[in-house]
Amino acid sequence: MTLAKTDRKLKILFLEDIMEDVELVERTLRKEGMDFEIFMVDNREGFIQAIRGHAFDVILSDHTLAQFNSSEALKICRRLGIMVPFILVTGSVSEEFAITRIKQGADDYILKSSLQRLPSAIMNALGQRKLQSQRLEAELALRNQNEELIKINEELDSFVYSVSHDLRAPLLSLLGLLNVSRMDQRPRDPVYNKYFDMMEGSIKKLDGTLKEILDYSRNARTEVVAHQVNLVSLLNDSLKKLENIDGFKEVEISVDTKGIHVPFFSDAYRISVVFENLLSNAIKYRSRNKKCSLHIQVHITRQEAVVAFVDNGIGIDAKILPNVFKMFYRGTERSEGAGLGLYLVKETIQKMGGSIEISSHANIGSTFECRIPNAIP
Repeated sequence: MTLAKTDRKLKILFLEDIMEDVELVERTLRKEGMDFEIFMVDNREGFIQAIRGHAFDVILSDHTLAQFNSSEALKICRRLGIMVPFILVTGSVSEEFAITRIKQGADDYILKSSLQRLPSAIMNALGQRKLQSQRLEAELALRNQNEELIKINEELDSFVYSVSHDLRAPLLSLLGLLNVSRMDQRPRDPVYNKYFDMMEGSIKKLDGTLKEILDYSRNARTEVVAHQVNLVSLLNDSLKKLENIDGFKEVEISVDTKGIHVPFFSDAYRISVVFENLLSNAIKYRSRNKKCSLHIQVHITRQEAVVAFVDNGIGIDAKILPNVFKMFYRGTERSEGAGLGLYLVKETIQKMGGSIEISSHANIGSTFECRIPNAIP
């Protein structure tokens, strides 16, 4: 059987001190139609000079020479970064010896009594090296692409954060000017009060979206910083921020703290983001047909904090329940925001190493259960 030819003449370095064995190898390779050129060396100095001065496709090596051997040759190759196939061509050896040489980095070993295996061993080793080279090139290209993608994402996050931050300032100024206009005592058509309300609603809606974008960007860009956190205080702070939103006074809110057994350590800012979004959701999607309630249960152990938000609001239809944590998803006609709230909640909790689960039934209510690791030092 004739082996597939290479696209160029192979340069083979043969570490051997018996010329007859070199000639026997040459005849064996030519018999298989291989196009090659052999360079023979028989000592350490000649071997080092050859691999430093030439680029070989494959190295063949007898094991024992007068003052040199294949183990030393292998070590020299690896030390110099020579990664071409290395094949032992030697006399009878034990299986233990062969396994040791393979572990040291040899690609194969051929007994001189079985030289007919040498051509296929060379071609197989070259094929394996080619595959390894292609894989390394692909991994390098992928790593470079990933690094470029990370850089682009970081630049995009920075841009989004900067733009969102810069846009909030004029929005808040506009809201201030709107309030000044409302205080103007000069006579005006009452319809302007309606326009002012509409403008205020639009400004607050846009500001809310920008705040969500800022929170998302900050969560993506910054590492988790854990300190001792008072979850009840964070809940109260979040409630205070929301006390002026529509429907706040219509919801009876209670907090159960009997499950707090140990101090809790985590990222206060991120937890506040989670609390504000879940509280806002419970108020926004309250039921208009019954007395509204929101019960918050806090349970803390040395392993984690479990905070459950249980409301009796409009609930979530089973068909859309799997989608509520997706970015930009808006499930009902009452969804006024950009659809970032619950997505941000999940991303933020996962950044802290936690998880969130939801159970809900339409017209009955929803339960959001947050599990956040306790980073006790």
